[in-house]
Amino acid sequence: DLEWPSDDEEGLNDEIYAPSQTSSHGPSSDSQLPDLEMYPGKNDNPSRDMMRRLPKEEREQIELQVEGFKKTKRDFEREVLKWDDRGNDIIVLAKKMCMIMMEMTDFTRGRGPLRTTMDVINAAKMISECGSKLNKIAKDIAAQCVESQSKSDLVAYVDRITLYCHQLDITSKVKADVQNISGELIVSGLDSATSLITAAKNLMNAVVLTVKASYIA
Repeated sequence: DLEWPSDDEEGLNDEIYAPSQTSSHGPSSDSQLPDLEMYPGKNDNPSRDMMRRLPKEEREQIELQVEGFKKTKRDFEREVLKWDDRGNDIIVLAKKMCMIMMEMTDFTRGRGPLRTTMDVINAAKMISECGSKLNKIAKDIAAQCVESQSKSDLVAYVDRITLYCHQLDITSKVKADVQNISGELIVSGLDSATSLITAAKNLMNAVVLTVKASYIA
C-alpha cells in the first residue's frame, strides 16, 4: 500500500526516499553517485542540486506552489485511500501516478529520488503511460453504463487526464530542451518548477474526479 509522509515534516518524502534509493520508475542514470549532502561540491551533474541553489525568493515561490500541491494530495488521500486496491486497477494506477508526481514535486525542492532532469522526463513518461492505462479502464466502465450525467462526467474527467498527462510530459521536455548544456539537460529554475507542480496538481485533481466518477457511474 502507498505510505504517505507527514505534510508537517520538513523533509517531505525524505524518510521514504533515502539518497541511495532509486525512483519507483527505475534507477537513475547516476543513482550510484555519492549523496550531495554528504559530499558537497563533489558532483556537478544532478539538476536536483541546482534546485537547492535557487535564490531564496524563488525557493519561497516554489514552496507556495508545493503547499497547493499538498492540499490536492490530501484530497486525493481522502477519496482514493478509502477504496480497497485489491483487484482494483484504477486505484492501483491512481496511487502509482500520485507517488511519481510526489517525486517530481520533491525534485523542485531539491529533494527526493529524482536527481537529473532526465529522471524528471522519464517520470513524466511513466505518468503518461499510467494515465493511458487508467483512461482505458475508465472508458470501459463508461461504455457499460447507461446514458446519464454520471457517465458524461466520467468521460469528461478521462479526457482531462489525457490532457494533463500530455501537459506534464510536454512541460518536462520543453523546459529541459531549452537548457541543454554540454549534453546534459538542466532544469531551467523557477519557471520549470512551478510549471511542473501546476501540471502535477491539475493531473491529480483529474485522477481524483475520475476515481470518484467511476464508482458513481
